[in-house]
Amino acid sequence: MDSKTKRPSLDNNPLSQQSGDESAAEVVAERPQAESPSVEPETAGPGMVALEEEQVKDEIDIQIDLLADPDWVVRREAVITLGEMGDERCVEPLARALRDGDWQVREVAIEAMGQVGPPAVETLLKLLRDWEVRKYAIAALGKIRDERVLDPLMLQLRNDEFKDDAIDALVALGAPSVEKLIPALRDKDENVRKCAVLALGRIKSSEAIDPLIQMLGDKDWFTRLTAAAALESIGDDRGREAIKPLLKDSDMVVKMRVERILAKWKKQPTSEPANA
Repeated sequence: MDSKTKRPSLDNNPLSQQSGDESAAEVVAERPQAESPSVEPETAGPGMVALEEEQVKDEIDIQIDLLADPDWVVRREAVITLGEMGDERCVEPLARALRDGDWQVREVAIEAMGQVGPPAVETLLKLLRDWEVRKYAIAALGKIRDERVLDPLMLQLRNDEFKDDAIDALVALGAPSVEKLIPALRDKDENVRKCAVLALGRIKSSEAIDPLIQMLGDKDWFTRLTAAAALESIGDDRGREAIKPLLKDSDMVVKMRVERILAKWKKQPTSEPANA
């Protein structure tokens, strides 16, 4: 070999050279990191949320489709699931389920509408116009704590066919109904007064005690009778004293009922005032 031909120096190897303070090994080590795209948590978050929302929407659609299944058990389970979801998109499908051919599906549809809550009120109020489904709409409204349901339910007390359903719904609502039922004790319609007495006796609010005592003097014997029974249900001492004059009532049925009430009360300890 020619002595003038020089072997390549290790210094000429780019992998052994240093650039400033940076070694070749560091360059090699850093290169893959520079080529790897980083995922920012901020950009991944919304995507995941959107995906979850899409999955929920898909599940709602699946359950809605199952409402057309020929098996009532499948339809019933779909209704229950839609109620648990509580989404506004479930309202119309559940309203259709109130017309289902199987009573067990209709029954859970009432509960499901109650679970959806206020978003279902407007649809249910429209269904009150339909005789075929009115009974179920009334029951569903009784499960929703919303001031919009009270007046429509009170109006149903004037309907002989649906007044009992309306009473049940108002009792289910409980305390919010009391402020509507007490003025109804003075309604011109005798049936409305009777319904109000029955409902207040079942709700057992202490606010109703004095108004019910006044009803003991009603000209209708059945109203006096139901007022005494309502006071018995509430169980306040004021009611005990107030019904005693009815032992001399002109109607024999009222007298007999009051005798039984007072005899029953004698066997019981003095009760605490009813809760408001």
